[in-house]
Amino acid sequence: MILRQILRLSSLFHSAVSVHLRRNIGLSAIVFNKTKELDPVQKLFLDKIREYNTKSKQAGGPVDAGPEFQKDMNESLARLQRAYGEGDLTKFPEFKFEEPKFEETPK
Repeated sequence: MILRQILRLSSLFHSAVSVHLRRNIGLSAIVFNKTKELDPVQKLFLDKIREYNTKSKQAGGPVDAGPEFQKDMNESLARLQRAYGEGDLTKFPEFKFEEPKFEETPK
């Protein structure tokens, strides 16, 4: 009696695991095929993004930005510094949160 239940549970477990594995393997096969064979427009888009990434790393900032962009950027930074005070406005501010001090009060 116990042996039959164990065998039945093991066969149920085996079938559930095999279905799960087949689904995952089937899904991953589809995903891998799609990443290898991209649409030509998607491929062109990804190539342009990668090209811009390499150019921006070499330039150290925006790509193909002329003197007008730099002039506008400097004017905007000067206006913001007048409005908000000192500090480097090109960096994200660092926040420091202190741990609250809890005191136990007698009842």
